[in-house]
Amino acid sequence: MNRLFALFATLLMALAAMAALAQQSSGPVESPADLAKQEQQRSVTQPYNNAAIWKNARGAVEGYVSIPAPEAGVLIQDGGQNWRALRNGWFSVIGGWALVAMMLVIGGFYAWKGTVQLHDSPTGRMIERFTLLERMAHWGTAISFSVLAISGLILLFGKTLLIPVIGFTLFSWLAILAKNLHNFLGPLFIISCIITFIVFVRDNMLKAIDFKWIASFGGLISGKHVPSEKFNAGEKLWFWGGLMLLGLVVGVSGLVLNFPNFGQTRATMQLANLVHLTGATLFMLGALGHIYMGTLGMAGALDAMKTGVVDESWAKEHHEIWYDEQLKAGNVGNAGKAVAPGAKSPQPVAIGGHD
Repeated sequence: MNRLFALFATLLMALAAMAALAQQSSGPVESPADLAKQEQQRSVTQPYNNAAIWKNARGAVEGYVSIPAPEAGVLIQDGGQNWRALRNGWFSVIGGWALVAMMLVIGGFYAWKGTVQLHDSPTGRMIERFTLLERMAHWGTAISFSVLAISGLILLFGKTLLIPVIGFTLFSWLAILAKNLHNFLGPLFIISCIITFIVFVRDNMLKAIDFKWIASFGGLISGKHVPSEKFNAGEKLWFWGGLMLLGLVVGVSGLVLNFPNFGQTRATMQLANLVHLTGATLFMLGALGHIYMGTLGMAGALDAMKTGVVDESWAKEHHEIWYDEQLKAGNVGNAGKAVAPGAKSPQPVAIGGHD
């Protein structure tokens, strides 16, 4: 215990020393008298050189202003250069290549597996999978996210990728449109996430059966059937880790950036931007997998979210535990009147036993 306490105290002192050095290095080295003397000499030999003035203004040196706002007296903040180097450097490069890699992985998986088709023919007996409210919540979140993702990518990579192709003038209009869409749709996305959480949280609670699904990766690679509830473990992990956790990260950091009139300093805004960039990149990586499985990856998944109903065979094959619950409740065959393409003629479903 004593060793741990000593180690902890050493780390605290080291951090304090680093903070003190950083604070000392952020300001001017010369005294005001020396600076004044240098400026006087320079005014004779180099009358138009104002290097000393700008050097004195750098390093978050705060002067007097009558505006009651944080950092209003700071003319130049050196942290902005570090933020710009990180944003346009490691964060953009790693994030961009991660998105490219994810798309290549999805493309390779689709070339290998193709669209997962039903093993049994549709029966024509339909089950309501999503209510109108659930579909509105999902599509509200999905559409707002898609616009935010595209506009965010334009703002992040546009100068590098689009200006050489479309030129400065067209990109300037596109960037203005992307910025305004991003700023105004951000709060709508947060509201959509909250509504989606309220609507779907009941069916996304992790249970013991979900760990069996995780262990076999849902049978996507092996092809082995793994029973699941209304949402499988992959969908539940996306709900909690993607929609909720990453949604909270990008939502809070986005509000800090969107409303800079609540006392945030420039350092806070710069940190929020890097957090927002990281969270948004991870969100897009997960969303690419989610979108793939809901469209090209699995036959019938997109129709479920468009119409709200699924065929009995689809429900039994992909969500067997949920299908059994609907069968016992007498909900099979009661949703919708349309018969799935290639389905057999609908047959009545007996509910309960008869002598």
